[in-house]
Amino acid sequence: MSKKIEPLSDSDWPAEIAALNGGFAGKLNVYRTMAHHPELLAAWAPLRQHVVRDRAMTDQQSEVVILRTGHNLGSAYEWAHHVTRGRAVGMDDARIAALAGPLEWVEEDDRVLAAAVDELFANARLGPDTQEAVTAAIGKAGMFDLMATVGFYSVLGFIVNSFDVPVDDDVATRLQADPAP
Repeated sequence: MSKKIEPLSDSDWPAEIAALNGGFAGKLNVYRTMAHHPELLAAWAPLRQHVVRDRAMTDQQSEVVILRTGHNLGSAYEWAHHVTRGRAVGMDDARIAALAGPLEWVEEDDRVLAAAVDELFANARLGPDTQEAVTAAIGKAGMFDLMATVGFYSVLGFIVNSFDVPVDDDVATRLQADPAP
C-alpha cells in the first residue's frame, strides 16, 4: 500500500527548489503537493507566471475560465480558491454561482468563455465557430491563453483531486465567514 501524498512542510521542502518556497509555491497546498516532484514544480513556475500574471485576459475573464474549469473537474479545491479570487477581482456571488450551472444562467459576456471551456472538456478542441466567438470577445492571444488556462488548471485539478489536497487555511477561513455560492 502506498503512503498518502500530502503537501510538504517547510522542513521537508526539497533543497533544489528552495527559492520557490518563499514565493507562490510555498503559499498553496497544491504547489506544496507538486513539490514532491521538484523538477516539475521548477518547470511549472514560468508557465504559471504567464497563465496567472501575464495573460491576455482580464482578471475577471481569467476567473470565469478557471471557475468553469474547476466546475468541470469537480474540484472543490479550485472552486474554493477561485471563489475567493473572483470576489477579490470584483465578481459578485450570483455571477460566480452561475458558472457552476447551465450556460443559460451565465451572463452573456461570460457565456462565450464558459462555453469554450465546456467545449474543450467535451471535445478536446475549439471548433471554428467557438474560435471566432472567443477571438471576438478576447482576441487571438486571449483564445490561446484560455486554452492554456484550462490545461494549466486541469493539471492542478488532477493533483488536488487525486491526492485530496486540503483547501488552504486562509481560504477555508474566508469561506467559513462568507460561504461560497
